[in-house]
Amino acid sequence: MSDPIHPKTSETQTKRSSSKKMLLIGAVIIIAGAGLWRFSTRHTTTHLTADQTTPVAVAAVTRGDMPVIFTELGTVIPITNVTVQTRVSGYLMKVLYTEGQEVKEGDLLELIDPRPYEAQLKQYQGQLIADQAQLAQARMDYTRYLKLQKHDAIDTQTAQDQKYKVEQLEGTVQADEGLIQTYKLDIEYCHIYAPVSGRIGIRAVDRGNYVAAGQTNGLATLAQMSPISVIFTVPQDKLSTVWKTLRKEKTLPVQIWDSENAEKLADGTVSSLDSELDTSTGTVKLRALLPNADENLFPNQFVNAHLIIRTEHNVLLMPETAVQTGPDGSYVYLTDANNTVHVQNVKLGTSQDTTVVITDGLKEGDKVVISGVDHLRNGSRISIPANSPAKASGNGQ
Repeated sequence: MSDPIHPKTSETQTKRSSSKKMLLIGAVIIIAGAGLWRFSTRHTTTHLTADQTTPVAVAAVTRGDMPVIFTELGTVIPITNVTVQTRVSGYLMKVLYTEGQEVKEGDLLELIDPRPYEAQLKQYQGQLIADQAQLAQARMDYTRYLKLQKHDAIDTQTAQDQKYKVEQLEGTVQADEGLIQTYKLDIEYCHIYAPVSGRIGIRAVDRGNYVAAGQTNGLATLAQMSPISVIFTVPQDKLSTVWKTLRKEKTLPVQIWDSENAEKLADGTVSSLDSELDTSTGTVKLRALLPNADENLFPNQFVNAHLIIRTEHNVLLMPETAVQTGPDGSYVYLTDANNTVHVQNVKLGTSQDTTVVITDGLKEGDKVVISGVDHLRNGSRISIPANSPAKASGNGQ
């Protein structure tokens, strides 16, 4: 006989069955709502994507001149840089210049005490007079001996000995004359003159000090300021271009800019190339000559040398930022009248700074996208802000 069903147990089972049905119905409603939401969102997104535009900046392709320029680091070097030295020893009596002064070739700079050399000069001048008198007497005796020898009044040996004495005294006189000339030069060397025109630096020795010939650092330095030169190097992969152009043109124009490449300091020419390549750096030196009349260039100053190899005239130019690279090479996004962009393959020529030469693929007046290309594809619609550039920037200088 089965157990009777308790009323409370039946009521509990009924409630559980009802809860399961409600949960199932809720899950169906949620899934259906999610599907409807995804469909609605996809439809809306597709509609918005089809209508939206990408803001970009464009520039027009123009015609102009493109200079081919090699920009290299250089150092300002005086054409003549002299360490003023003394050739004699003595006490420095006078310093006749001001540090940093512009001096001319031949100006008296310093004076070493010449009195010891003047005293030596007088001594050897007196010795010369004495030796010249002995020589005169020996010559007179030799002339008399020759006359006596003709009459057999003196033997041949005596006359020959006198001849040798004359020759000996002639040598002594010549030595005296050489010593006199030496001390005259020493006196002249006590006067230290400017060997070249230029700016004299800070003196290394003060007045009253004893100086000696060939001493370290000399007495001062003298640098020729005008004209002046800049030594710079070009890598060996550019050497062939520079050398061929230099042999053809004889000289190449060069512009000297400051170390930050922000301000042009001077214009000059390059006419000389070093005779060998530096194997440690793979570069070769060139010297640029500049008038430097205003002395904007200072010795040992670091600068940038812009060596102008040639200038390409009447070529198509555009900003280099427009160039993209793909599997088929370089390309640009070309705009049309409907503000739609198309991929256009191009061939590039010389580039300089922010400008590049176009040799094929575009024509003058074409407008290309120069910024905002990350979200573009072939056929994308664009919007162009009012301040977008209208043409390519400059001539590459």
